Amino acid sequence: MSGRQQMQELSEQLEALESERESLEEEVEDLRDEQTEIDEAIDAVETLETGSTVQVPLGGGAYARAEIADIDEVIVELGGGYAAERTQDGAAETLESRKETVGERIEDVQSQITEIETEIEELSQKARQLQQQQMQQQMQQLQQQDDE
Repeated sequence: MSGRQQMQELSEQLEALESERESLEEEVEDLRDEQTEIDEAIDAVETLETGSTVQVPLGGGAYARAEIADIDEVIVELGGGYAAERTQDGAAETLESRKETVGERIEDVQSQITEIETEIEELSQKARQLQQQQMQQQMQQLQQQDDE
């Protein structure tokens, strides 16, 4: 394989890794947004009382005022399309558990990003070495031509 082909291959690998890293960084951003939403839900569940007035989203940016009939009847998504009714404390616990799961996922994705960054650095170093070798070969060829 020629030096030029090796450089092309390294360049393609680097580009693919950069793309994967960007995708993972976007995933971390989305997961952090989810954590923020969960935090807001926990705060709401812990502070609301039966009889509290809240703004309920109807979709499309429309909201309606509603009164909490019973704060011990909170429906919480469990994942996989499932939801369950929980007491106020149970809802907060369920949300805390989801937040921990999201936090663990963030750690996993960040670990993957670190691995990719290590690969990127190794490939970049390899590319620099290959470039130096190519330059040295070119210099040697020029010197040989001058000597002739």
